[in-house]
Amino acid sequence: ARSELARERGLSPVEFLALLLDDEIERRCNARIARMEKAAGFERLRFLNQFDFAAIPTLDRSVVLEMASCQFIERKENWLLVGPTGVGKSHLATAVGYEGIKRDLRVLSYPTHRLLGELHASRADGSLAGIMRKLASCDLLILDDFGLRPVNAQGSEDLYEIIQLRYERGSIILTSNRSPTEWGDVFGDALLASAALDRLTHHARITVMTGESYRQKSRR
Repeated sequence: ARSELARERGLSPVEFLALLLDDEIERRCNARIARMEKAAGFERLRFLNQFDFAAIPTLDRSVVLEMASCQFIERKENWLLVGPTGVGKSHLATAVGYEGIKRDLRVLSYPTHRLLGELHASRADGSLAGIMRKLASCDLLILDDFGLRPVNAQGSEDLYEIIQLRYERGSIILTSNRSPTEWGDVFGDALLASAALDRLTHHARITVMTGESYRQKSRR
């Protein structure tokens, strides 16, 4: 196809070679993004251009676009998304995570309860240290549905350890349908909760989303 194009346009050998190199660069870039997408562990890939801002009129679009620039990740800051079920918190978290991947940033994404389950299981096979290193070293960690399910004492300690490891070293996007005033209840231990939330919220933007569930609108 490129040979035919070169003949049609009368490209010189150098121009033809440049065309082939552009193709190879694009192929490698797409392959790298695909590898990083898979490594991130998104449950479902979402994009920013798919988000319906009109459905959440109280949401400041400029804030979302600012976070999509990923400068907060470079500054090692956090983004906390709070609101009822179905208003698009996970969508925004995933979309911004994908923007990070496009900028060659390492992203990991987990439903919070699944991550805690994996950490619990890893104690049996000795892989805990490796998982914690991976969680500590990525550029952005997405913790989805924080506080949705009860957390036992070990899970609370693991959450604290993750937040402590990433404090001022890497960014967290956290989504929750609980008010921030209730987050301490997730830990069960008041002292542990205070230490964890102090670090989590120190360098953070909190965005409160209100509105009706997309899923309920679709059901009707």
